[in-house]
Amino acid sequence: MNENRHKILKSSFGVALATLFSRILGLGRVMLEARVLGGGTLASAWVLAFMVPNLFRRILGEGALGSALIPLLTGIEEKEGDREVRYNLTVVFAALSAILLIIVLVTSLAAIAADVWISPHISAEYEHVKLAIKVLPVLMPYAFFICIIGIAGSILNSKRVFFLPALGALLLNIMLILAMLILRHIGNQSPMHILNSLGWTVIAAGVVHLLLLIVLLKRNNRLPLFKLQAVKNSRMLRNLWHLTLPGIIGASATQVSFIIDRALAAFIGPEAAPALNYTERVVYLPIGVFALALGSVLLTDMARAAARDDKEEFLDDLVFGLRQVYFVCIPLAAFVIFFRTEIISFLFFGGNFNESNLQATCFATLFYSIGIPVFCAQKVIIPAFHSRKEMKTPLKVALVAIVFNIIMNLILMWPLKQGGIALATVLAAMLNNFTLIVILKKQGFMFSLKPAAVTIVKALIAAAVAATAARLCYSPIMSLNIIIWKQELVPLAVSGIIFSIVYTIISIFMKCPEIRENLNILRRRRK
Repeated sequence: MNENRHKILKSSFGVALATLFSRILGLGRVMLEARVLGGGTLASAWVLAFMVPNLFRRILGEGALGSALIPLLTGIEEKEGDREVRYNLTVVFAALSAILLIIVLVTSLAAIAADVWISPHISAEYEHVKLAIKVLPVLMPYAFFICIIGIAGSILNSKRVFFLPALGALLLNIMLILAMLILRHIGNQSPMHILNSLGWTVIAAGVVHLLLLIVLLKRNNRLPLFKLQAVKNSRMLRNLWHLTLPGIIGASATQVSFIIDRALAAFIGPEAAPALNYTERVVYLPIGVFALALGSVLLTDMARAAARDDKEEFLDDLVFGLRQVYFVCIPLAAFVIFFRTEIISFLFFGGNFNESNLQATCFATLFYSIGIPVFCAQKVIIPAFHSRKEMKTPLKVALVAIVFNIIMNLILMWPLKQGGIALATVLAAMLNNFTLIVILKKQGFMFSLKPAAVTIVKALIAAAVAATAARLCYSPIMSLNIIIWKQELVPLAVSGIIFSIVYTIISIFMKCPEIRENLNILRRRRK
């Protein structure tokens, strides 16, 4: 394995490890949410309210803006040095802070006005909407903190600092878990008291996280130079705006699509939106742990290769990333599909989360799980454009995929309910990936997809055999009635171990190169 691939995997493993801790805690948090908030009115209110600050996070705090910053900062650092990078960052933070403060103020005032003038006219059937409107002013300041945090993380990534920024995400999960444990212990609290308590906890987590990242920025010589002369520098802002605008439009369109998804889910019934939310927590675990980690590292390496006009290394990174994604994510998808009921029951069942909520969530999980490799591959393909400062092409493709997604939602939601919304999302992601790869080839990047295709076939065969073996072992293990915490824990854990062993053995037998590439990281670490 060449040295560049080793660096990519090593950095990716660091980010993935930090993200894994955060996602495990995130799952623990959602497990508590299911028991404290249930799968109906209160859970819907929290999902709808938290969706708004998250919307701005996805538009301004990550995605396009972060992706545009990395190649810009890399170019400035190589040509003009660290001090010029810090001057340019000053205007970025000043402009972003001003925009975010306006957004927070306007949105909070709009929510207060809606609570006074609109909420009294909303029927009891939509009580979750009333509660979401009431708690939104408390939650909105989080949009400011999380967006600044997202940009600070991208800046640190440009310096190849991946692990500690990713580790900071633990804070939100830890603090929310503590808050929900306290609320569960107290009991008999009003819905608004519960929602407001969680809202203030989110704000506190944002403040602490931002302070930690400021320390990291200073340590890595990336803290902006807060001087008036630096703020007057508009060149960086113009360049960033030119690169970011297409991505912001695309992210905004994506979020509009997400809001439409949730609105349609709310129209289906009170169980649909929480079902999709709980399902996403399970499905996006591998995406957050592995694909985002690999994608963020690939973006930095591809940007450096593009700056040197090294097309061979650029394409090698892309194909390598796709192979790794399919090798890891196809078996994960197979395991979730085969054990979806047991996984959802283990994670969420109990308290206010009842049997009806369980069935609704499992049905959505079946369709979302198919998309795990597709969603993960997207995190590898898009950096092939962003690393070259090409933002318009992914935007155009995303807009087409979003329109397709909405159309498929309207077609599939009637026969499949929340499962149809999940399936529409998967189909739209497939269309997006296929189109971007075709465009890359038309742009002259003549790379072979045969290595990735071979990995897909081998991974599908190994995953199918491993999942079947694990499934056959589950019932005999369950019949032993070994109960540690929850009845499903031991059978699921043992089945997971059997699945992993069988998948690894078959992969070795089929001579999958990904096994060797990943083992090399462990060997080098021992040395």
